[in-house]
Amino acid sequence: MELAEFSYELPRSAIAQQPVSPRDAARLLVLDGLRDHMFSDLPDLLEPHDLLVVNRTRVRASRLPGRRHTGGAAEVLLLGRLEGEGNSGNGESSTWKALVRPARKLGVGEVISAGPIVATILEHHGDGIVSVVLETDGNIEEAIEQAGEMPLPPYITTGLSDRDDYQTVFAAETGSAAAPTAGLHFTPALIDRLGSRNIEIASVVLEVGLDTFRPITSTHVEDHRIHSENVVVEESAIEAIARARVAGGRVVAVGTTAVRALESAAASGEIRSYTGPTDLYITPGYTCRVVDGLITNFHLPGTTLLVMVAALFGDAWRAAYSAALDRGYRFLSFGDAMMGWVR
Repeated sequence: MELAEFSYELPRSAIAQQPVSPRDAARLLVLDGLRDHMFSDLPDLLEPHDLLVVNRTRVRASRLPGRRHTGGAAEVLLLGRLEGEGNSGNGESSTWKALVRPARKLGVGEVISAGPIVATILEHHGDGIVSVVLETDGNIEEAIEQAGEMPLPPYITTGLSDRDDYQTVFAAETGSAAAPTAGLHFTPALIDRLGSRNIEIASVVLEVGLDTFRPITSTHVEDHRIHSENVVVEESAIEAIARARVAGGRVVAVGTTAVRALESAAASGEIRSYTGPTDLYITPGYTCRVVDGLITNFHLPGTTLLVMVAALFGDAWRAAYSAALDRGYRFLSFGDAMMGWVR
């Protein structure tokens, strides 16, 4: 399929720069009938025994602004850990995959100081991606949290007044370079209302990498390849799915990352607990083994996320995106959401 089939005109004015408050005051477009709702209506749009599956990953403050030994500015954007902690004197060291800037000026052996962290470039892999060893006197994750900034997408230009605005209420396990944004609309009160309707919530982990959002550059979408991301689907999620199925409920993924996690765990044809990497790329023609419905934000044109939406919803995505733009819905990470059933 040609990339042009997954394009649309996105005005800059439609890109949300700040989240709404409260979070469940975001709008929700229901694909069936293109009906307008508020996200807080979700309990009434689902049926008892339906199951929501969320991604409980937590965004790492992975953008490390720092200085080179010459005094010039540099930046290390952590993409994921390559090796675990080691002992570095009285502290810790670990090796990471990262994007660095200015990449052309930062050679192998270059040292960048970022607060309590010293980063040394080990190897270049092209496109600004490097292997880098981080050293600190204390715990490495605590040092990253202290020195780092949230890695907001480049289309969000206003910054954050509160770091937690880019974390879901489910966030528990640090590891992602971007938020699973469909989960940003949930509040504790909404979760309570879902529970009172006998709508269960299960969680999985997919560590979101920046490659997930990278635009497709090949002419044919099938030629694109996405990097692998770490997934955890535990037995508790499998059991929740089984309970929903027995009771006649549906499995609704909250976000494209939850879809990829669940479908990766069912790659053999039957869903099983799974911990490991996934490079699952869902394109039109894919048949879901687990997911019945999807709640997701509105995505950038020409991305694997939009291709997945088209795979699950068919051509209905075009009418939905057109209606959302006409009706003033807010797009992308801090924007509104849509919900539909897999076709």
